Amino acid sequence: MSKLGTARIIIWVVAIFGITILGLFDPGQTAVSAQQPTGSIPTVTGTPSGPVIKVDLSIPQIRVYAGPGSFDYPAIGVMLAGESAPALGRASGREDWIQIHYAGVPDSVGWVYGLYVSLSPGALLPIVDIPPTPTALSTPTINPTLEAAFIGQQTPTRLPTFTPPPPLELPSFRDVSQAQTTGIPVGLLILSLGLFGFFGAVISYLRGR
Repeated sequence: MSKLGTARIIIWVVAIFGITILGLFDPGQTAVSAQQPTGSIPTVTGTPSGPVIKVDLSIPQIRVYAGPGSFDYPAIGVMLAGESAPALGRASGREDWIQIHYAGVPDSVGWVYGLYVSLSPGALLPIVDIPPTPTALSTPTINPTLEAAFIGQQTPTRLPTFTPPPPLELPSFRDVSQAQTTGIPVGLLILSLGLFGFFGAVISYLRGR
């Protein structure tokens, strides 16, 4: 046999052997030996423990304030009838006010009036300090230069002069009662005229008869 024929035989033997080996190998059956984690994941169930306040059902809504007082502190929110919130404590010196957990405000703390809510039975709340009252807003001042630039200055007008009227001359009357009467008295003159008339009537009557 020649060398070329021997080489072809060797190539065919190697090819057949390789195909046989590849047929026995199955890449889809790969063994996985990874360890699966076991155990349970903790879950949160139920309601939070601790004292709870509940708004009275007879009141439609109440206001939540930034401190224990409706005059000294501003209102920061409202709670509806039947709504509840965790109670944190009572105000020192103002035990009618209850501090609650109120989300959405600074420090998540608010205050409600105790007569408008009911506290969970047997709850004992600690006494907490009263927060400082908020400072009053400063009154803005206007720059005099800007005020003069945008606000027109009114020119003072002279008031009209007043001329007093001339003095009123009151007429004077003479007291008749105190005036001295001169000549014939008026009564005597009337009496004389009456007598002349009487005598004239008598004479006319006598002449007629």
